[in-house]
Amino acid sequence: MEIRDVSKSFGALRVLDGVDLDLAPGSVTAIIGPSGAGKSTLLRTINHLERTDTGFVTIDDELVGYHRDGHTLYELKEAAIRSRRSAIGMVFQNFNLFPHLTVIGNIIEAPVSVQGVARAEAVELARDLLARIGLPEKADAYPRHLSGGQQQRVAIARALALKPKVLLFDEPTSALDPELVGEVLDVIKELATSGTTMVIVTHEIGFAREVADTIVFMEGGKILEVGTPSRVFTTPAHQRTREFLAKVL
Repeated sequence: MEIRDVSKSFGALRVLDGVDLDLAPGSVTAIIGPSGAGKSTLLRTINHLERTDTGFVTIDDELVGYHRDGHTLYELKEAAIRSRRSAIGMVFQNFNLFPHLTVIGNIIEAPVSVQGVARAEAVELARDLLARIGLPEKADAYPRHLSGGQQQRVAIARALALKPKVLLFDEPTSALDPELVGEVLDVIKELATSGTTMVIVTHEIGFAREVADTIVFMEGGKILEVGTPSRVFTTPAHQRTREFLAKVL
């Protein structure tokens, strides 16, 4: 995945300011930084939930949300955006499960309606994913009958059901009670060994150190530092990274 010169403003507030980043296939990247740094907005530009003001994102050399004609980018039609977005799974802070669908219904919805997967095939995959996240017995439960940790694990399974090339996590434990955080982090740790390309916005610094092979530090809409966990957390190069880690470690 390539992110090139991505900028985004909301009114007078410049939330992203010329972001450049390259992610290798199968890599696990943790984005850290203070609140308001632009971390979540960057995730939302990757899957085109937010339109960029400048710059673009490509996955396997294919533009996300746009097509190019000469030197000009034109936004795709909504159906084409949805189709291309299916290569990018996203897990939100607040689960965002469909309350009127069962767990299995939530997981099969996108494969069936967006990708045209046969229902029986989608159900079989969903049951495999539920076993993988440790919730095989919850297939017919509704979200309201699940704990927050269980709902987030189902949200992860739902994202995986599209067999995405890239999986995005936007502070996946921030809405959970502290005792439920571990069960979600354990699922993400397992995924981190599976070869799926992952980008994780997180405040869980210990978790980032453990699972990521690349740490990105952001502030003020800019990437100030990129490096391995061992280097960034022990010998950060940027003064702001040092100041931030001194407060959170």
